[in-house]
Amino acid sequence: MGTTFPTREQAFELLKKYNSDEALIRHALTVEAVMRHFAEILNEPDKEKWGIIGLVHDLDYEKYPDKHCQKVREILTEEGWPEDYIRAIQSHGWGICSDVEPVERMEKVLYTIDELTGLITATALLRPSKSVLDLEVKSVNKKWKQKNFAAGVNREIIEKGIEMLGLERDYVIQETINGMRKVADEIGLKGNL
Repeated sequence: MGTTFPTREQAFELLKKYNSDEALIRHALTVEAVMRHFAEILNEPDKEKWGIIGLVHDLDYEKYPDKHCQKVREILTEEGWPEDYIRAIQSHGWGICSDVEPVERMEKVLYTIDELTGLITATALLRPSKSVLDLEVKSVNKKWKQKNFAAGVNREIIEKGIEMLGLERDYVIQETINGMRKVADEIGLKGNL
């Protein structure tokens, strides 16, 4: 079977085939939106590709948590997905569950924002508005320093990713928030605004 380029619709169907957990699906939609947003602001030609990779980056996580970033290769190879898509997805687990290092800019963005969206989501949900729409960078930075807050978020990975990208932390946080705002309703972060 030849390599085919997956559509967003096919990617979403595949995501739902392997994931039923609402929180994981919301996370997938969050990362998709942020990836598309970064593709836009970085003038990347293939925004669709960036979005699709963001959407399915945790494809194997719910069913195969102990094989995360490994099983996805098998699944997507069987589905006929292009190698660069598979490689990019595997690279987001670099140093944790994968030895595929993020090299392309798209891979570095995914590696950075995967954990960062978790911190931003947790910070937004604590606000009186429960919304990402009125969230500011300084609130995220404040929570960043509280190690016991959203303790599951690996801040070192975010730092390493930001360093790889050669961007300022506040800029990356702001643009991640901006990407999340575009889908605030879908990801349950519109809050009461």
